[in-house]
This record gives sequence, structure tokens and C-alpha cells, in this order.
Amino acid sequence: MNPKYIRNFSIIAHIDHGKSTLADRLLEVTGTIEKRKMQEQVLDSMELERERGITIKLTPVRMRWQADGAEYMMNLIDTPGHIDFSYEVSRALKAVEGSILLVDATQGVQAQTLTTLNMAREGGLVIVPVVSKIDSPLARTDEVVKELAELLICDESDVIKVSGKTGEGVAHLLDEIIKRVPSPEEANHWQTELQKEENKKTGGASPVAEQFRSLIFDFQYSNHIGVIVYVRVISGSVKRHDKLTFKVAGREFEAIDVGIFTPQETPVASLSAGEIGYIVTGIKEPGIASVGDTIASVKDTLPPLPGYMTPRPVVWASVYPESQDDLAMLRQALSRLRLSDSSITYEEEASGTLGKGYRCGFLGMLHLEIVTERLRREFNLNLVVTMPTITYEVVLKNGEKKTVYSPSLFPDENDLVSVSEPIVTMKIILPPAYLNGIMKSLYDHEAEIIGTENFGDNRTMLTMLMPLRELMRNFFDELKSISSGYASISYDITESRIADVVRMDVIVNDEPVPAFARVVSHRRAEQEAITTVDRLYDIMPRELFSYKIQSKALGRIISSRTISGKRKDAAGTLSGGDITRKMKLREKQKEGRARLKEHGAVIIPQDVFVKMMRSGDN
Repeated sequence: MNPKYIRNFSIIAHIDHGKSTLADRLLEVTGTIEKRKMQEQVLDSMELERERGITIKLTPVRMRWQADGAEYMMNLIDTPGHIDFSYEVSRALKAVEGSILLVDATQGVQAQTLTTLNMAREGGLVIVPVVSKIDSPLARTDEVVKELAELLICDESDVIKVSGKTGEGVAHLLDEIIKRVPSPEEANHWQTELQKEENKKTGGASPVAEQFRSLIFDFQYSNHIGVIVYVRVISGSVKRHDKLTFKVAGREFEAIDVGIFTPQETPVASLSAGEIGYIVTGIKEPGIASVGDTIASVKDTLPPLPGYMTPRPVVWASVYPESQDDLAMLRQALSRLRLSDSSITYEEEASGTLGKGYRCGFLGMLHLEIVTERLRREFNLNLVVTMPTITYEVVLKNGEKKTVYSPSLFPDENDLVSVSEPIVTMKIILPPAYLNGIMKSLYDHEAEIIGTENFGDNRTMLTMLMPLRELMRNFFDELKSISSGYASISYDITESRIADVVRMDVIVNDEPVPAFARVVSHRRAEQEAITTVDRLYDIMPRELFSYKIQSKALGRIISSRTISGKRKDAAGTLSGGDITRKMKLREKQKEGRARLKEHGAVIIPQDVFVKMMRSGDN
């Protein structure tokens, strides 16, 4: 198709601002999906997405729309809204020329709105401001339109009003996208990049090569046909049986099929410059396809296109199978899952208590929760997930520098010179009435406020620095509770700072349990130690002998509780005869209990680990 009649765009917004509902109406109005076949969240194909009402994976779809006597190809990429999945958003923005910035008329501009807006601006995209949910009785449409216009420095008439529920304004939105968003030919960004590379190679101006080149922005795996890559075509065209190559991986292959998303995968004769579609590679080995790689014709001699920054895990947790017989299945499951979520990292590790498992890196707490839930559902695995933690950079007294991923490997306080931890720059937008209530929570979580400003009518934006460690410690839930759900938050890891933290060990029957070790703030060490011991005391099983549960930090035992042994009187069944018969039997039983306590071990059931992780899951 002529690139002049192609429009590539995405929808970006804060979580729960109606992206998926608007996408449903776009598909319905354009006739991409018949009305009788429509269902809510039609682009959210994952069961978990429908269940939670959130978008987890970016989803491309092609629509057609008549305007000004011509038919236009509209390629939409629906994106997640939660901050943990911002890497998905960044990849979607790289494949389009414009973006709908969607704001809920009942909530106004939120913190995550600012983050996604900045990402779109950095990508040079045209922003189409849209206010959704104008049909709601709680809508503050005029106020939010003004707020959005001030944010984008545009006229209020430029802001489009729509209702994803009723469809009001959706047809007008499609017309405005055609007017405002440039075609791939007009945007010309990728053509300029190709021209620069060609000029470098030839030493002067020369036409851009018409060889096929495309950027991978996502991919998935099929047991039958191997890796299916989602691509934005930059130049040339591709059809079935073309000889192609992964420019970074250096692997050549033949295209088994090419197609588009309607939203189902639909084969087509070819894909040309400016289009978004998929290529079936037939490759079944892991590690070949990667997000950001360039797929090009085998004849292409230019270097790869600039891809994406590799996502950096910020939260780490160990994942173990409840039965070691499932270790191979867990390994295969993680490998398969990484084909649909390239931001997961994992490496094998072993624990004396839990056996072999994998140390996994995630982009945030919700990402961790979603991945572990997918492992349980899609691969029928029973898992034990350790308490999430972050990475620390430590300097030891012998001059050695180490990166510590696991609390059990955190050095003793006596061996440390310094510890550095990640710090996030955070923005919170909330009504001023909740400021007093939030201040105590910010102090408890070691936040440092660096800016306060009015944000629209009757709202305040706080900018602050906070340790990532404290952000993970239930801060989201506290903020939601204190603000009655009216506060929104966005954050970005910006620096590292010296941290005042210590390792807290948990000792059961005089044996340290690495799975329960944690890195905690120095000032909260005593409180955390008491809380942890109390939790374990409530859920640990009783043995035939008494044993202690202790928390150790700062070089001493801080908290200790004793679980008494089961009382089983073997002499209770004796009757008649001299009292010395019972006394001798009780002495023998006492000696047996002493030997058991000395040589026996406390077996910690798997459900105790699960309960501890859940009770400490922040």
C-alpha cells in the first residue's frame, strides 16, 4: 500500500483510564470486528489480563477507515498502563509516528500520564490529546480538557472528547488521527537514518537502498511454527519464501509466512515500507530472536537499525519448584515465557533448604506477581517464591567491590565499608486534603521531598527521592489507603546512594534459614526482627521437642520465641504397680527428648515458606 495512506499510532495513558475500552470501540466503528462478535477487552487475549482488567502485553491490530474519499490503513498498538510495563510501551512507541494521550475525565492527568507523555515526546511522536469517559456522571470534562491543554501547551479545541463506552466521538477521533499523525513517508525518520548509513558507506549522497529492512518490536513462540516476530517495516518489502537474516544474531532463515493482525494473525501476500505485521521464521532455538534486532534481506549490507535499551531488572526474587522433580519443567517454562516477555532475566541457583531453583529479575512488583502467576497457570507449576529484594553495591574492608542480589549473600556488618542502593525519583499527584496523612508515611519510608507544586485545580504534585527498597515495602498500598485511592504515582530509578542497611538472619533451632534472610533499614531492624519472629511463631509446626525461633541483626539476637514440644506421656497408659514404674519411664522419655533436641532437625514445611512470602509480599 502507498505509505501516504498509512497511519501508525498507539494509545498511552495512566492505568485504568480506558485504553482497552477505546480500542474496542475503534475496532467496532471501523468494522474490523463485527458488532455481534465484540467482547470487552478484545485485544487483551491473556486470561490474566481479562481477570484483572489490565493490559499486560502490547497488542497490534490493523483497521481500515474511509476519509476524504480515500481508504486509510490504521495500525494501532494498544499498550499497558502500569509503570512496571513501561518497557512494553517504549517498544510500541518506536514502531509508530503518533500517539493518543488518553486522560480519564473523572480523574484528570495522573502521574503515569506524565511519564508516558515524556516517552512519546522523546521519540518525536505527534501527540493527539483525548479525554475519555465523558459520558460518566462523575466526569469533569471541561476542567480536564483545560488541564490537558495546559500540559501540552495547545488550544482546548485541539483536545478530542470521546466515550469508549458509548462510542461518542470515536469516528471524529479517527478523522483527526488521519489529519494530525504523519504518514511513514512524511515522518521520514527511519529513511533519514538509512540515508545517513548509506552515505557513510559510499562516502557521499546516494539513494536509500530498497532492500527489505524491519525492526522487531515484539515476538512470540509457537510449538508448531517456531518464533513469530512482530515487525515495523522500514524499507523495501517482504513476502513468503524471501531469504532474510537477523542482523544482530547473524542467523539466516526463509520466511515461512508473512501477515497482519486483524486482530487475529492473518496471512497476506507481502508487507511493505511503513506497515506493521508479522513474519513466521520457523526458528525453534531460543536466543536467536531478540527485541530491537533488525530483520533484513540477506543482500542488505547496512548495519542494524538502532534498537532498544536492554531493560534493567529492579526487583529480584528466587523461584523454586515445590518438588525438585519439576526443576526441568520450571527451566523450560522460564525459557518459553521469556519468548513472550523479553524483560525477564533468570539464572540457576541452589539453596540448602529449598533445593535448586532460579534467581529471577523483574521490572517491578506487579511484574513479579504476573510472571509467577503465569508460571502457575500456563505451566501447572507449584512454586515457592522468596521475598523480593533489590541489588546492592557493597565495598568490603579488603577493597573488594561486589554486587549483591540475594540477602543471604549480603556481607556481615563487620566486613563492610559502604553499601550503595538504588534511589528513585518519584512523583505523586493527590488532593491537598490528603497531604498531612501522607507525610507520616513518607517519613517512615525515608522519602526526601525535593519539590511541591500545584497541579491543576485542587491537586498537588510532590516530587521526592526514595530508596527503591522502601518503595517495595508496601508503599503503594499505604498510599492508596491514605488517599482513599485518589493519589497516583510514577517513578524512575535515577541514582545510587549510600545506604544504612543491615542483614537480618532468621535462625530456627540454632540453624540459619537463608530463604528467610532480609536486608532491612538499620533503624527498622528491631521492629522487622520482632515482626518476623512473631509471624513464624504463629505458623511453624510443633515438634516432639522445644526449639527456638530467633532473629539476628547488628551482631546480636534481637528477638526470640520458643515453640514448646508436644506433650506425649508414655507412662499415662500404665496402671497398677509401684509409682517407680511410671517415674522410670518418664525419665527415659525425658532423656529421649533431650537426645532428639540435640541431634534432631526442625523440618520446615513448604507451606510455611509460602505463608511467609505471602505475608511479607509487598
